[in-house]
Amino acid sequence: MKSAWLRTVQRLESDYLARLGLSLPLVALLIVILADVIAGRDHYLTPGIVAAPALAAITVDWRKTLLVSVLGVLVQGALAPFDGVTRTADKDVLFGQLYAYGLVSAFSVYIAWRRETGARAFTAITSVAEAAQHALMQPPAPRVGDVRVAARYVSAADAAQIGGDLYSVLETPHGVRALIGDVRGKGLAAVQSSAVALGAFREAAFDEGGLDRVAARVDTSVGRHVGAGDFITALFAEFGDPGGVELLHYGHVAPLRVSREGEVETLEPAEPWVPLGMADMVQGTPTPWRVPLAPGDVLVLCTDGVIEARGARDPGFYPLADRVGPLVAGSGPELDAAVQRVYEDLLRHTGGSLSDDVVLLLIAPVPDPLPMHPQDPPLSPA
Repeated sequence: MKSAWLRTVQRLESDYLARLGLSLPLVALLIVILADVIAGRDHYLTPGIVAAPALAAITVDWRKTLLVSVLGVLVQGALAPFDGVTRTADKDVLFGQLYAYGLVSAFSVYIAWRRETGARAFTAITSVAEAAQHALMQPPAPRVGDVRVAARYVSAADAAQIGGDLYSVLETPHGVRALIGDVRGKGLAAVQSSAVALGAFREAAFDEGGLDRVAARVDTSVGRHVGAGDFITALFAEFGDPGGVELLHYGHVAPLRVSREGEVETLEPAEPWVPLGMADMVQGTPTPWRVPLAPGDVLVLCTDGVIEARGARDPGFYPLADRVGPLVAGSGPELDAAVQRVYEDLLRHTGGSLSDDVVLLLIAPVPDPLPMHPQDPPLSPA
């Protein structure tokens, strides 16, 4: 599968060729003309003009490719007397050349037309995918309630912006609540499962008083609407009381806590639980646990596309816990820059190619403002 990085490279290559425009085929025409004139009457070099429409097919639209093809015919007609191929004995050479040139020109015009229509279709598909991603994921603002948020979502599917990974961060009457998950499978079925989980979470997060009750509602909805045998690993978080976060685990990747100094701790659940949609296989319910967060701490959440990304030079997985500390520590209000550093480091590890969808989600409580000293005079209005 092509990664977002590879698609970006391809787009840059396409933009570069488009900027060349008519200059590349016209330069080819000029080179052939000069070479033929310099070589003299005893050399017939005009067949090289066949390169001009071929080059136009990859740099301009089909109309301009047709224009270049016509210019090539006119150039060959103008140079024919100079090269002496209009004599009776040489007419078959000229007609044969024009016949071959016509075939190449017609094929070049067709290629340019297909490239142009394909580019329009790709742009339309990408626009729809981006709109669908925005409607489904609803990317959070840099600040949601009393927390700062930064996220990176990358789909590994060709020409797609959405996949089976999901996340959501909401400000509710019960505090800021977050969900990150990973759907088993890929394609449209995975997107549909993501929509089910996100829709249930966005409703339950506002209605239910406890994080366990929110998760139970999402689990019920996933079990009801997601196909048999499919499931969603998930991690729920609630930033209600200051100084900590409540977590609830459903078979997902354990979160990391990065301190201001760059120390990293993996927050393993005391009671790991099965993914969403598998409640009928076990008895009971998972228990939330609370983790303290000191000023400057950052909670790092991700999907398995991050920790299972294999290296380009060795088959080892991406060591997120070993490398995230200095990339995130002390990020302060620049949380978006921190998540970008982690993502770029992931791409360097994999050589720029991702084989699975990726979600990176960084959440940090907003520090309380410094209290006013008792002896400080009150601020007077301006």
